[in-house]
Amino acid sequence: MIARIFKAMWFLSMVAGLGGLLWVYAGLPQQVIVLDDASGRVETDREFLFYILMVFLMIVNVMVFLVRKLSKDDTLVAWFYGLIITINIFFIVALNVLGVYNSTEPFDFTQAGIVVYLSLGLMILWVLSWPVIAFLRKSSAKHSLI
Repeated sequence: MIARIFKAMWFLSMVAGLGGLLWVYAGLPQQVIVLDDASGRVETDREFLFYILMVFLMIVNVMVFLVRKLSKDDTLVAWFYGLIITINIFFIVALNVLGVYNSTEPFDFTQAGIVVYLSLGLMILWVLSWPVIAFLRKSSAKHSLI
């Protein structure tokens, strides 16, 4: 049951990621600034960036089908759906920050970093939850045998 809920949430996050990619792509200038710091500036064409990000989004979301086919463990599949959801959330947040950074509108970036770090923290927290889930499943299986 929980795997079905995560599957629906994954599908919505994938559609939101694709929609966010298209939305940001439409507003990007021809030359997109990817990195701008004291050591220099890295720019790329918006079409190249679009296709790279599209391939990344596709590869990440296709992994759900591979895990679902290879694993018979519903708990692992549900956890993996959640992992891909958190990756999609991070992708959406990072993509929107990139789009805002390259826009011509004035924007205060002091709060943008917090949102990126929160979405990255969510992803790390989800990754670290799997050993806890596996341990709890193993300990409950031992107690049921007694």
